Formats: sequence, structure tokens, C-alpha cells
Amino acid sequence: MTTERSATSETATRSDLTFSIRTTRFDEDYVPASGSRITTNFANLARGENRQENLRRALTMIDDRANALAGTEDRYTVELDIVSADLHLGEDVDPDGTGTGVPLIEMLDVQILDRETGTRTRGITGNNFSSYVRDHDFSVRLPASQPAEGTKGQGPVVPDDFGVLHGRLFRRFITSDAYRERFAQPPVICISVSTSRTYHRIGTPHPVLGDEYATDGSSLTDLYFSRMGLQVRYFMPRGAVAPLAFYFEGDLLADHSDLALIGTIATMETFQRIYRPEIYNARRPAGETYRPTLDNPDHEDTGIVYDREERSRLGVTQGRVIEETLIAPHGERLAQWLAEEETR
Repeated sequence: MTTERSATSETATRSDLTFSIRTTRFDEDYVPASGSRITTNFANLARGENRQENLRRALTMIDDRANALAGTEDRYTVELDIVSADLHLGEDVDPDGTGTGVPLIEMLDVQILDRETGTRTRGITGNNFSSYVRDHDFSVRLPASQPAEGTKGQGPVVPDDFGVLHGRLFRRFITSDAYRERFAQPPVICISVSTSRTYHRIGTPHPVLGDEYATDGSSLTDLYFSRMGLQVRYFMPRGAVAPLAFYFEGDLLADHSDLALIGTIATMETFQRIYRPEIYNARRPAGETYRPTLDNPDHEDTGIVYDREERSRLGVTQGRVIEETLIAPHGERLAQWLAEEETR
């Protein structure tokens, strides 16, 4: 059954930017809330006539993968909560932290239940990270910045401040009272590798993360996440067919237990197998040199219904939403806040 827990907000500070957090259990009974980003992977699965079957099969895939990585049969169950963060601008904050705010970020938080002992291990937050501001940056702002078709000598244009606002909001959020009251560590954001880059296997395999890969350069996504204060490493876990990109701060290997890493891998590999089967459900695993492609015909379908076309289309819609609710009406306040942050 889907549950929603109480929100938390921090005391208003400089420029009155504060946050509140809601969590909702992601299970086979999950129904997206009215304010949820419907392009988010977990929300996409939870709609339509096959919604409950989609959810049940996805959760089973996650548990099976976690147990395979842990070398067990059915000892562990991965429990997932959707973390929804709202941004409040001063007067929008109610005393109990449940005032109307601007939806900012959604991601999954992981716990791993040991069925043998009944104990729960804290996992890592950050799975399926998504944000309205990122939708605006990639689906609205970036296309609008490109030169007119047919313009000679003009390649793709990336604004100098691309991702700066999003990065600053992210940093402010994970250092806020609202976040720190609930989570002991910053998020680790695990996503698909870029189809614009070639990857090369390096080093000695990690017991859980598997083979490490390095790439031949930085992608626009790497730049975007660097402005969130995150670095990246690429690993292909045992039994996987393609590496995953892990964006993190601190020390990815030392800061998290093997079981916590297993929870993240099992969750994100499952979603990527559903969302990008050409890469993550391919029949042939990545070799020493690897270039991912969405044109790979040699892959298997998971049988779980996922609407990629709708996801792409709604990214533009949700980018417009944040433009209308945050960027346009509060542009001056945000610019002032960014200026304050630059002087810190």
C-alpha cells in the first residue's frame, strides 16, 4: 500500500530558499501523486491497464538482481521510497512545512531487508534522480539556444551558465536541514552511460561494482553533474552487460557498504533494462572497448510496458511548467540568490 509521510522543512535563511520533503512507498500498489513528475521512470511504469503487473515484475527483477549480486537465493528484499522535494520561496512555507512549494526533485531511497534476520540496512538515496529544472535545461533552454537550421559554421551551442541554477539548487538542497534530518549521506546518482562516448575497461574488478571503465572525454551530462558538485566513475557489475555511470561526491567505494551498493545497482540496472533494453538487456556484454547504442537489434524485451515516446514528449511539458512556476516569476530572486552564492 502506498503511504505518504510527513514533510520536513528548514528554517528560512538567506533569500528565504527552503525545502520540504515527502516520501511515498514504491511498491506494487503505488499510484503516482497528482504532483509527481510523470516522466520519472517509476511513475511511467505505474500507469495504464498493466500498471500493477509492471510494478510487480519490476520489483521482482530488483530483488532477484540484489540476491544474485549478494550470492544468495532469496534472502534480501529491496524496499524503495520515492523522495519528493519541494522548493519554497519565503512566504510559501507553512509552520509545519507542508505549504505549497515548487516541485523540484524526485529520487528513490533504498533500504535492504534481510529476511533471515529481520534487520534493515540503510541503502543509498539518488536512484532515478530527476528534476523539473533539468527538464527545462535540456528540453526547453538547450534547444532554444541552438543556431537556426542551415546556419553556416555554427555548431551546437551550450550556454556558459548551463546547469548553474540547477547545480546550486541541488547543493542547497542536500545541505539543507530538511535533507540532513533524513539522510546521513549525499545522493549517489546512477544512470545510463552516454551513447556519444566510447568506454575502455581499466583496473582490477571491484567485488560488487565489477569492471571499471573510463571514457574518452566528458559529455554534456558530465558537465551538468559537475555543476552539482559530483564526479563520475563507470562500472559494469558481475552479470551485467553494460556499465553504469555513478555520479557521486566523496569516495564511492569507501563511503558505502557492499550491501548498500548492491541495492543501488539492482534498482538502477532493472530500470535501465526496462527503459534502455538495447544497452542493458543486450544479448552480448560489453567488451574491453565499448560504444553503447540505442540502435542495437540484438537485445531482449523485458515484457514490461514503458512509454519512451511519452517520456520524451512530457519532458518538454514539465520544463515549461517549471519555467512558468519558478524561473519566470522568480527570476530576479533567483539571480540575487545566485549572486549571493558566488560570494560565499
